[in-house]
Amino acid sequence: MSIAERKGRDRAEREQRIVAAARVIAAREGWDAVTIRRLADEIEYSQPVLYSHFANRAAIVAAVAIEGFREFSAALTDAAACAGEQTIALEAVASAYLTFARSHAALYEAMFVLPTDLRFAKSDTQPELRAAFAALAAVVAPFCADVELVTETFWAALHGFAELERSGRIRPGARDARVALLVGAISQTA
Repeated sequence: MSIAERKGRDRAEREQRIVAAARVIAAREGWDAVTIRRLADEIEYSQPVLYSHFANRAAIVAAVAIEGFREFSAALTDAAACAGEQTIALEAVASAYLTFARSHAALYEAMFVLPTDLRFAKSDTQPELRAAFAALAAVVAPFCADVELVTETFWAALHGFAELERSGRIRPGARDARVALLVGAISQTA
C-alpha cells in the first residue's frame, strides 16, 4: 500500500469516526449536544482536524443524513419486497417509513428536519437521496400517471405523520387508521 493510499484510508476512517460520534451523541442527547468541540473531545482529535474534514456542523449533519438515507432506502425496499401485492406493498412501505422515523429519531431529524445543503429534485441530488425517493416512487407508481407528484404527496403525508407523532400532537393509536386512509386514497387514484 502506498503512502497516499494509507493517508486516504486514514482520512476516510477519521471521517467515519466523526460521523459515528455525531450519531451517538445525537441519539443519546439530541442534536443540540453535537458541537465541533464535543466531537473533537469524543474522538480525541483537535477541532482543526475536524474542520479539515467538514466545513461546519451542518456538513457533519449532512454526512449523517446521507448514511441515514442509505439505511432508510434499504428499509423501504425491504418492506416493499416482503409485501407482494401492490396495495400491501404501499402500506408496508408507509409503515416502514413511520417505524424508521420513530426508531431512529435523531437520524430522521438529520435527514429531514435540520438545515443542510442536501436537496431533493435537483440535478445534483446525491444518489442516496435519489434512492430513497425511488423506493417510495416504486410502490406509488402502479397507482398513478404522475408518479413524482403522488410520491411527493405520499412522502409529505408520511413526514407529517412522523413529525406529529414525535411531538405528541396526534394520537399514536390511530397510526394504522391514518396509514390505511392514505394508502386507500393513493390506491384509488389509478
